[in-house]
Amino acid sequence: MKVSQAEFQNMKEDIVKDMISRLMVERGLSMQEAFYAVYTSRLFEKLNDPKTGLYFQSSGYVYSYLVEELNEDNNSHPSKNDKARS
Repeated sequence: MKVSQAEFQNMKEDIVKDMISRLMVERGLSMQEAFYAVYTSRLFEKLNDPKTGLYFQSSGYVYSYLVEELNEDNNSHPSKNDKARS
């Protein structure tokens, strides 16, 4: 199914909005942290590419991939708090 650029942009923005909200509620991130997490993610790069079709998926489905990416990043880059507890 072909969508216009405006439709693609709207669908993508809806998904991003939902992911930011969920990060704030479920992970306790501030709005600024949630925006940063989404817009700097590898997933956001894929969401920006209409060829991936991610914009057709539910925000929950896309969010699950974001959480997976964030968990991977946290495991490979311990936070300052993790180092302090060691």
